[in-house]
Amino acid sequence: MEKKIYLDNAATTKTRPEVVEAMLPYFGELYGNPSSVYEFSALSKKALDESRATIASALGCDGSEIYFTSGGTEADNWALIATAEAYEQKGKHIITSKIEHHAVLHTCEYLEKRGFEVTYIDVDENGIVKLDQLEKAIRPTTTLISIMFANNEIGTIQPIKEIGEIAKKHNVLFHTDAVQAFGQLEINVKDLGIDMLSASAHKLNGPKGIGFLYIRKGVKIRSFIHGGAQERGRRAGTENVPYAVGFAKAVEIAVKTMKERTEKELQLRDYLIKRILSEIPYTRLNGHRTKRLPNNANFSFQFIEGESLLIMLDMKNICASSGSACTSGSLDPSHVLLAIGLPHEIAHGSLRLTLSHENTFEELDYTVEVIKETVEKLRKMSPLYEDFVRSLNANR
Repeated sequence: MEKKIYLDNAATTKTRPEVVEAMLPYFGELYGNPSSVYEFSALSKKALDESRATIASALGCDGSEIYFTSGGTEADNWALIATAEAYEQKGKHIITSKIEHHAVLHTCEYLEKRGFEVTYIDVDENGIVKLDQLEKAIRPTTTLISIMFANNEIGTIQPIKEIGEIAKKHNVLFHTDAVQAFGQLEINVKDLGIDMLSASAHKLNGPKGIGFLYIRKGVKIRSFIHGGAQERGRRAGTENVPYAVGFAKAVEIAVKTMKERTEKELQLRDYLIKRILSEIPYTRLNGHRTKRLPNNANFSFQFIEGESLLIMLDMKNICASSGSACTSGSLDPSHVLLAIGLPHEIAHGSLRLTLSHENTFEELDYTVEVIKETVEKLRKMSPLYEDFVRSLNANR
């Protein structure tokens, strides 16, 4: 197949043409700074306020609780660092999980160097946080629990409502990294007991370079970027009006199409999972079978290296990944796969395929055939596989 088959939508998505169209006027004729006082700039401020309200309606919150950022990474950093600093008098203890995105894990490591304590909660073999362990980890000095909504590698969806209830019961703030979930799943922050939530536009067919942090009214956290009084004094810097408008348009479309779109993705995903597991031996699905994002399929193939598989898929015009795009240059096995109990040699042979509603069954059929051929070819070059087959034959 000469056509490029894109199966890495967890890394980024294609910006919708309607989104680009909505953004264009704010690069040209409506270029005013929304913080200025004259009427021309009021048009930019109106667009910014309307964008904020559109995003807030998708979360069941108020527009004044949405703060625009440069993306999910900044939002995660802001939530963790600013909360740690603002509530330091209460205590210096934070709880997170072992399978968080590195935007959270590396921020926790930074805070540990500054004298804060972090507890990393285990997950089960499906990647679900152990709630009993989480609750037992709470101390009088705990100020924040940060658990992602859905995992970016294996797609597992966390019991967010239960975590929110635990946090509220112990008077601890609850932040969730919803970068993968926002636009894919229905989220109501009030019903779920979420105090802070991070999201990013480019994961739901919006532009790269903009995200937001939802901060519930009453949460006293500090500014993260200092300078002007933008974003109601909490995030300095001239607001990125075109991208905010584009983000809001992407959210509007995502909400409107969610049911139909995710049903299509589920059909594609389950078809892909069934074919790969039934047609390629010594393969396992990583993550929960049903409590997973509708477009996520993550596999481990024994006796191969995931990087070699990716290169060979690319040569066949298939775009995929072995995990987070943020760690694609690393030779270490995925921390997520190690956390769910996979040994290093199996974790190294992982492949993440993340779909969109635009993918077709024809594309998946081609992809499965290419994966089958490639895995077989790589295994033939593996001395480990050769030894394994020899031992099987000897025991017959």
